[in-house]
Amino acid sequence: MAEAELHIDLGALVANWRALSDRSAGEAGAVVKADAYGLGLAPVAQALAEAGARRFFVALAEEGAALRAALGAGPEIFVFGGHMAGDAGLIRDAALVPLLNSPEQMARHLEAAPGAPFGIQLDSGMNRLGMEPADWAAVKGRALDLGPRLVMSHLACADESGHPMNARQLATFRQMTDGIEAPRSLGATGGVLMDPAYHFDLTRPGIGVYGGLPFAEARPVVTLRLPVIQTRQVAVGESVGYGMAWIAQEPTRIATVSGGYGDGLIRAMAPRLSFHHAGTPCPVRGRISMDLIGVDVTALPEPPETLELLGAHQRVDDLAEAAGTIGYEILTSLANGRYARRYSGA
Repeated sequence: MAEAELHIDLGALVANWRALSDRSAGEAGAVVKADAYGLGLAPVAQALAEAGARRFFVALAEEGAALRAALGAGPEIFVFGGHMAGDAGLIRDAALVPLLNSPEQMARHLEAAPGAPFGIQLDSGMNRLGMEPADWAAVKGRALDLGPRLVMSHLACADESGHPMNARQLATFRQMTDGIEAPRSLGATGGVLMDPAYHFDLTRPGIGVYGGLPFAEARPVVTLRLPVIQTRQVAVGESVGYGMAWIAQEPTRIATVSGGYGDGLIRAMAPRLSFHHAGTPCPVRGRISMDLIGVDVTALPEPPETLELLGAHQRVDDLAEAAGTIGYEILTSLANGRYARRYSGA
């Protein structure tokens, strides 16, 4: 039987990063947290570094250490989670730059890693991570004297360019940072696509690099093909899968494919989901189970050996819409799958 294959087109990924870099008024970094959004930290980051990315962003110090092992010395690696308790060794050994989120983190960093570089994350209104204005006012003088590598914040509604929250956060960020000499960063993918006022010195492309919205012009990066285990004829009135969730209204050929929610394929997709074969849509019939999915292949001239779930005909945000979620969850869920990863275009 053919393997379930997750194909990652590194050439398309690099082209997406370059397109977002070209739109950035300043330098473009690259966000590679969560195992490069589920697509493989080392091959993705290495391809981006070869394309010219010199500043990378991860969520945790452990991710930063793995990234340093993949990239070697040179590129700057920022940690969104800042300096957590117990991180000092990783920060020192992997030459990471924690983005300090509170006065407490700043005190921890200066005590545990004196002289080590750091950045500052500010809360401009998202209420998730970062120093609020009062916190920043209390430590700003000392922090700026020590020369942070970056001062950044994060937009809450950048996927909606016209949302009023974007302008409010921009104004707050400027109030907190105008006049400082340290490099500044506010926009991720959505911010890159907005007015250059949101770009500052460094942008942080993430989801758009991997082919997701809001970068509608992105090239597709991921193709997922699942092997067919068995094909059967289902008569009128017969059901497919658990709970008799689908009952045939006409004679139907059903292919059972190897994959399910145990592979990150979200169960809620089923009623609105199709696979594809040579451009022909093949709808899912019945529920997605842990390891198996029933697919209607009646329209195909011959039983297929594989069916495509992700690719040119159906992209990550199409799957996200079917599941009632976002492209980020689809991509990172695939990291849990039993797929043979294949890379091309590097």
